[in-house]
Amino acid sequence: MYLVIGGSGFLGGEIVSQLAGRGEAIRVLSRRLVDGGVRGVEYCLGDVRDYESLVSACRGVHTVFHTASIPSISVHWQPFYQTNVLGAQNVINACIENNVRRLIYTSSASVTFDCVAQPDADEKLPYPHKWLAHYPRSKAIAEKLVLEQTDKSELLTCSIRPHLIIGAKDRHLIPRLLDRAKRGKLFRVGDGTNLVDIVFVENAAAGHIQAADALNDKKSPVNGNPYFISQGEPVNCWDWINEVLDACNLPSVVKSISFRKAWYLGAALEMFYKLFRWQGEPLMTRFLAAQLAQTHYLNIKKAKEDFNYKPIISMDEGMKNLKQWLTNDPQKTGIF
Repeated sequence: MYLVIGGSGFLGGEIVSQLAGRGEAIRVLSRRLVDGGVRGVEYCLGDVRDYESLVSACRGVHTVFHTASIPSISVHWQPFYQTNVLGAQNVINACIENNVRRLIYTSSASVTFDCVAQPDADEKLPYPHKWLAHYPRSKAIAEKLVLEQTDKSELLTCSIRPHLIIGAKDRHLIPRLLDRAKRGKLFRVGDGTNLVDIVFVENAAAGHIQAADALNDKKSPVNGNPYFISQGEPVNCWDWINEVLDACNLPSVVKSISFRKAWYLGAALEMFYKLFRWQGEPLMTRFLAAQLAQTHYLNIKKAKEDFNYKPIISMDEGMKNLKQWLTNDPQKTGIF
């Protein structure tokens, strides 16, 4: 049986769908009930911060996909530590206690981003010496905890680092982008020439499953390693954003700010949020400014070599599906 932690989420739900399409036995652990769900899938309530719920969910399971985390640019560390770091350790311990064979961890390409241009980045990049955001810091710590199990236990592990997961039913990235555009708070950072990678959710899920299939013993090249996953076709960040806005009949981004100004604005907002203990996310942070202004795209050669990573939908097909969803489902995307 497969266990998908966070299987009610965007990526986790797609992993569940693809596994179900293969006729696999699947269990989902999530913090909320899934409306409808996938036929034949066992759903249970739980939380990565609740060890007992994890132990129960891992019983009789041979493979765990851990996709649950807090993705945010909040300046407050504790929520990230509790869910992303301690939660990952709980997952590891529950797997070991139940003799789970394989653990595939959903990391992030941001764990190696040090706020400078990174064209054709590969897995040789180290973690940054200084962290400017809690999300990548927490994901990097969790990733290390997972991958070091190759030397500490019998658990087989790998880490998948997708970048900007996009697609229909997205409830995070696209809705936030559209909300800012509607409120007039979306502006270009930098000169608008930076290239970035995206990955459609179908391909991100397929990459997880392909890695799991190849993770069959201690000698597998996948065991104990991280992998970047993307479409393999970098896009101009701002041209792509404008393409999405155009699909929603929203005006293109016309306001702009230099990277330098956005960086200092982000630094000031971070200071105020920490000083006054404001909740939520700042409009800008230093890390976000760099993400929006700097070129950063990935080399996915290692994933292709080690577990034969193959995107199952092309860039053209993915964009067509995305635009169709944006056009036909405006209420759910938050356009209106």
